[in-house]
Formats: sequence, C-alpha cells, structure tokens
Amino acid sequence: MENNSLSDELIQRLHSVKNKRARVVIAHILKHGFITTEDLYKYGYNHPPRAARDVREAGIPLETFIVQGTDGRRIAAYRFGDLSKIRQGKLGGRIVLSKSLKKQLYKLQDERCAICGGRFEFHELQSDHRIPYLVAEESVSQDISDYMLVCAPHNRSKSWTCEHCVNGIEHKDPSICATCYWASPENYTHVATKPERRVDIIWQGKEVHSYDKLKSAAKRDKMTVSDYIKIIITRLFKMKK
Repeated sequence: MENNSLSDELIQRLHSVKNKRARVVIAHILKHGFITTEDLYKYGYNHPPRAARDVREAGIPLETFIVQGTDGRRIAAYRFGDLSKIRQGKLGGRIVLSKSLKKQLYKLQDERCAICGGRFEFHELQSDHRIPYLVAEESVSQDISDYMLVCAPHNRSKSWTCEHCVNGIEHKDPSICATCYWASPENYTHVATKPERRVDIIWQGKEVHSYDKLKSAAKRDKMTVSDYIKIIITRLFKMKK
C-alpha cells in the first residue's frame, strides 16, 4: 500500500519517472518508507548507489541514512527527502542525447573510445557527458564539445569514479570536472582531484600479438605489464638524449 501521507498528484508525479531502476526504488520507498542496499541487491542491482543516483537524476530528493543489515552490519538505506523540492521538468530523468549527435561524435572521434582509443562499432560506444550529470545537471548544454563517446567498460569506470570523487559528492564544481582525466582525457591536470597521469591502452586485432609478447616479457622479469611499459618508455627517452 502506498504512502497515504502523499497526495495523489505527488504519487502520480513519482510514477511518471521512466528510468527502470529509479522506478523500482520509488515503488519500494512508497510501499515500505525506505529501501536498503540489501533490498537493491535482491532486485538484482549490484551497484546500489547507482540506483539511488538514478532517482536523484530524475529530480527527486533522496536522503541516505544508516541501518542495520540482516547480518548485523551497518548498511546504507535511502528514503525520500523534501519532496517539495522535486525539480520541475526533471521527472523523466536526464536528457537523452540524439542519435544524430552520436553519429557526429563517432565520426569526429574516428570511431574510437575517447578514453582508451580503441576502435568500436557504433552501437558499442556510449554517449557520455564530459562533465558528469550529477555535477552539471541542468547546466549541461547541447554543444557537441560537451560530450564524448566511450566504450562500456570505461563508461562504468568513469561513473564509479565520479560517484566517489569528493567534487562529485560535495563541491560539485564543473570547472574541476572540466580539467579531470575522465572529462578531458586529451587535456587534463588531475584524475578525480588527485595529481595523477594515466593512459588506458587497448590492443585490437593484429596488435594482440604484440601485447602477448609484452606480457611474456613482463612476466619473465616478474613485473606487471604497466610497470614494464613504464621502463621501456623511460629507456627510450634516455636513448634520445
């Protein structure tokens, strides 16, 4: 039975949310008052914070609090916040990027993922806001330069990183995101506010043979592939001096 303290109009507005994960969270909270991470796992969602984020991105305030799980551990739970602050026009969730915009990006990026540089089929790449939606929200424009295409694994990695980044959680400063690796891998000054530099490389097709040789050489020297690559690059620079 749904929460009788809410008006029929408000309940109808909550049910107008289209995102599947968000709808599950909303329905459960309406019936039980809150939803825990254990509940979300039972629904098949192995990343509970993402399900809660979908609700927030739909413009519905959620509060996070701590409860005791069935095993006695402290776990997170979610309930509605101040529903008078529901953002009008946001109940459908984030803006869905057009297929034409994706086609433009696909051509502009030479069919490559913006993060790893690997080549992918059109359907294998996902349209991504350079500035995370949880920071930019309504300020996101329709300028093509504000978006990029990334492969599914790196889209998930970016999502997880942004959700746990201090800027995404607290400050929500778009200018900080703009200079991050996950927003601008071609020109950045930090990785999720940390002074780091990174390169994500993918070997495809005939290149796989080169990777296998690299991996064997690294294993022979009892090193990781990434450390072995760093040594090769360092030696190369020394040779060019």
